[in-house]
Amino acid sequence: MNSLQIRTLARAPSTNDMLADLLVETVAAGGSVSFMHPLAPETAGAFWDKSLAAAARGERVVLGAWDGAVLAGTVTLLLDCPPNQLHRAEIAKLMTRPDHRGKGVGTRLMRAAETLAAEKGRTLLVLDTATEEGASGLYEKLGFTLAGEIPDYALKPHGGLTGTLIYWKRIGSAR
Repeated sequence: MNSLQIRTLARAPSTNDMLADLLVETVAAGGSVSFMHPLAPETAGAFWDKSLAAAARGERVVLGAWDGAVLAGTVTLLLDCPPNQLHRAEIAKLMTRPDHRGKGVGTRLMRAAETLAAEKGRTLLVLDTATEEGASGLYEKLGFTLAGEIPDYALKPHGGLTGTLIYWKRIGSAR
């Protein structure tokens, strides 16, 4: 994965299509990222179209990890916070293609998101992940602190309830 490139993504038909494919594939593999299986490609495409429109307005940043011409993963940094929370950002939709998992893609995306958040003056990151089959191990390895668990928070993509784990991390000048 030495050739892995992390770049900010912008609205373009080919980018939207690749993001939609990644989302459909992630949900099919059991990823708890707000959608149920089976996920229609049109629904996934509409989600990314809205997300990238929000990015164009500066409300978020969508990062992509490229392995050559393949979009191996993505993460979103949510920046649109209320006036009393402009010191923080939220990590959302960390996804890695199943055939690229375990190769450092998620770690590289998270580090890039953290660096970008700090550059934007954010000093606190928050995120949540599914209790079952989530990425808690990755987040803890990256220095995030578990704040707690909310039981039965969401439906798993293939049915049944799962809790969510809430994490936080001080970044930038707040370290």
